Amino acid sequence: MFMIYVLLIKLSKEFSRLNMWRITRENKTFATYVYKAKSKTAERWKSSGKVLAVRREDASVWERRAPLAPQHVKQLTKEGVKVLVQPSNRRAYPMQAYINAGAIIQEDISEAPVIIGVKQVPIDSLLPNKTYCFFSHTIKAQEANMPMLDCILERNIRLLDYEKLVDSKGQRVVAFGKFAGVAGTINILHGLGLRLLALGHHTPFMHVGPAHNYRNSGMARQTVRDAGYEIALGMMPRSIGPLTFVFTGSGNVSQGAQEVFQELPYEYVNPTDLPQVAEHGSMNKVYGAVVSRDDHFRRKDGGGFDAEEYEAFPERYYSNFAKTVYSTYASVIINGIYWAVNSPKLLTIPDAKHLLRPSYTPWLPSSDGSPSLPHRLLAICDISADPGGSIEFMTECTTIDTPFCLYDADQHKNSESFSGPGVLVCSIDNMPTQLPLEATDYFGYLLYPYMESILSSDATRPLEEHNFVQTVKGAIIASDGKLTPNFEYIAELRNTSTSQMKARSLAQKSAKKVLVLGAGYVAGPLVDYLTKDQTIHVTIGSSLQNQGEALVKSDNAEHVVLDVTTGRGPLDKLIEESNLVVSLLPYSLHPTIAERCIKHKVNMVTASYLTPEMKSLHQAAVDAGITIVNEVGLDPGIDHLLAMECFDEIKLNGGKITSFVSFCGGLPAPEHSDNPLRYKFSWNPRGVLLNTLSVAKYLKDGKVVEIPAGGALMDHAQEMDFLPGFNLEGFPNRDSTIYVDAYNIESANTVLRGTLRYKGFSDIMKALHRLGLLNDMPHPCLHSKGPEITWKQFLCTLLGQQDQELLTPNLKNLIYDVIGKSETQVAALERLGIIEEEPVVKFSTPLDTFTHFLANKLAIQKGERDVIILRHNIGIQWPDNKNEMRHIDFVVYGDKDGYSAMAKTVGYPAAIATKMVLENEIQTKGMVVPMVPEIYKPMLMRLKQEGITSVEHTVKL
Repeated sequence: MFMIYVLLIKLSKEFSRLNMWRITRENKTFATYVYKAKSKTAERWKSSGKVLAVRREDASVWERRAPLAPQHVKQLTKEGVKVLVQPSNRRAYPMQAYINAGAIIQEDISEAPVIIGVKQVPIDSLLPNKTYCFFSHTIKAQEANMPMLDCILERNIRLLDYEKLVDSKGQRVVAFGKFAGVAGTINILHGLGLRLLALGHHTPFMHVGPAHNYRNSGMARQTVRDAGYEIALGMMPRSIGPLTFVFTGSGNVSQGAQEVFQELPYEYVNPTDLPQVAEHGSMNKVYGAVVSRDDHFRRKDGGGFDAEEYEAFPERYYSNFAKTVYSTYASVIINGIYWAVNSPKLLTIPDAKHLLRPSYTPWLPSSDGSPSLPHRLLAICDISADPGGSIEFMTECTTIDTPFCLYDADQHKNSESFSGPGVLVCSIDNMPTQLPLEATDYFGYLLYPYMESILSSDATRPLEEHNFVQTVKGAIIASDGKLTPNFEYIAELRNTSTSQMKARSLAQKSAKKVLVLGAGYVAGPLVDYLTKDQTIHVTIGSSLQNQGEALVKSDNAEHVVLDVTTGRGPLDKLIEESNLVVSLLPYSLHPTIAERCIKHKVNMVTASYLTPEMKSLHQAAVDAGITIVNEVGLDPGIDHLLAMECFDEIKLNGGKITSFVSFCGGLPAPEHSDNPLRYKFSWNPRGVLLNTLSVAKYLKDGKVVEIPAGGALMDHAQEMDFLPGFNLEGFPNRDSTIYVDAYNIESANTVLRGTLRYKGFSDIMKALHRLGLLNDMPHPCLHSKGPEITWKQFLCTLLGQQDQELLTPNLKNLIYDVIGKSETQVAALERLGIIEEEPVVKFSTPLDTFTHFLANKLAIQKGERDVIILRHNIGIQWPDNKNEMRHIDFVVYGDKDGYSAMAKTVGYPAAIATKMVLENEIQTKGMVVPMVPEIYKPMLMRLKQEGITSVEHTVKL
């Protein structure tokens, strides 16, 4: 009988090419079959002018699937649907195939009210007031995707999750499940070969590759058949014993997995017969056992499995899978069961400790001297891929790049080696993308019948105004800015967590909670400084997920997506739950945040100037009993600390201040100042440009000097020679006269605070102003819906030239005349690239458009560093009428591979002030600035501990 089987395997090998031809023929007829079966659905479609967008997949570099194949798009376009497809060369189907099907390939998909994809959408790409369809992985309140769900609610997005498209019996009607099973089983056979080799056993599985190595599943199955041929010939080492595969579940996932398994010489057995297989089974075949729910689910209160009760109350049941022969005698477990948060776990952490102990060997070792296995369980393919779910000790998914991880009895993980103790786990959460063409065809075939109903969605209209088919309606998770009734439980689940998360939560209850608003240039050092203290828990709220998440480096920090400009979202709730709010937002938003802090009686810190708008809230803050600390950055901030320390020391010794001149600037380090502006941006680019247009006012020799707005400031730039190696210039900054009172230096005849730049900066800024590039009024050419325009064309328009195709030499001559006949300035503008045919990215006003242009062109690059230079010149007269000049130099360089100087000199003082408020070192209520010794002295001392110091020297006059 055995020889007959071997002969059949040989015949199978010989006719493999014929078999591959059969598979190819079946694939070619697939589309025809689909549309014959669905012709009635197609007939119901009418030309409606509806617009659908298919977004590119960017959740993973491996994601090559699409929700619809070209044949499905073609059918939709025939029925009058305009289909937009975002360009992607990663998609398994090329863009030309979608073009041939009638789709429009374009980046901007904002026209479409309905946008479909496969995997989660990055938060920053979610468009408001749209209907999105994709696998959101939120229905179990998965922690990683809760920020995305919050953003969906905030942006009034209607979310339809494919996972909840079910029929009247609760069975899923749209899924990749079958191909997840196929790909998962191919992967685990590949891993099994590597794991056994690491344990000292060469097996036929060594020649099975990962699923994505094959053009299609047919080619992969042929490789599995080849391995089966060798198994049938007796080429499996006897030392490993008969291999047994246990499949959990009976749905599409399990069926797909078993289809691959059946390419091997196999025999199915009852799960209870697995001990007999382990002892007496043949080495010329593999054994399979399918474990259904009623095999291992038991009622906690006693009694057998009741499917109806389980569906309604899964928490009443537990799984005895690990206590039975199913796991004890399994070589490979392929887990395909659906798991919900309150469902029983298939294998718990204690189960793993029992099964994976090296001493646990339920069968007799071989007597031929070959190596024995540490335990029978070799591998688990967890296709459900729920971290901490069915397989509790599987705490994070593996990836296509790193598909396997070894877990041992003590929960140690090793993803770098196949040797050592433990069980090999494959838990890739996007397995079907390894077979992208077939998966796309199959999924689109299932999804197409529901597209008519989905396309009727308009997220700007209430849900109750729609007439969705029940399958579609039941899959809508969010609409109208809230969870739909069937999914309100997600909010409750978010309050439930694993024991580890609960322990962390308990620790955080006693922590001081700080809400940091903004995740821009200077947030990193602030968050790092605060989170070094484990009694402080920091929540970072920012509108961009990537920026915020990059700041989370410890357990006592977290990020939430938050857009304070919309007035929606959980801002008030977050403030109310905090002990203190740090606002790193643009200064114009500080009053709004301050008003909310006053409302909820929560302290606040900001590095920005104490503006008149903030001053007007002083009494309200006092009445609320809160502290709002302002001006604790660099300038304003550290400049105050150094000045006040010097002023108070002079007054204490009987002296008086006769003059105070201070200049400060954030600049690229000299070696990186190689551009026409001699400048690179380490903070808000718009603020840099606006400051060159602002008014200025200062006191010189007892007289007030005023500089009007509109660019005159640049005419007052003067050479700074205090550090000649830097080749600096400086110009006045804002109203310096207010510091006569703020610093209590009424004796001073000269008070000037200014900004430092490298020499030549002011000349270029004057040219830019004269050209109109710093105008903050909307310009018709920069309307977002207007025609595309180049910088050269825009300059022609600004200069009043109707001919936008003016020759470059003529344009340069025209600029030469407008800006004051300066060849140096013209050459600098040319080097900036604004006389070229480079496309303009439009932002309504010339100022904002040019800001965006410079922010990208002149950003500090990785490996470059910046420098902060601050100089205080303080004139002193002593009681004996002797005069001297006190110089305070403050120079800080950024780190090439760390934080910029600007980030450190703004972030650290703001963080220090925050801790001082939290620890009651600052108790003054209302608006506070760091001008008193009890604030500036501790701050300077703690800045010194962070390596931020100044140098002081005196010159006798």
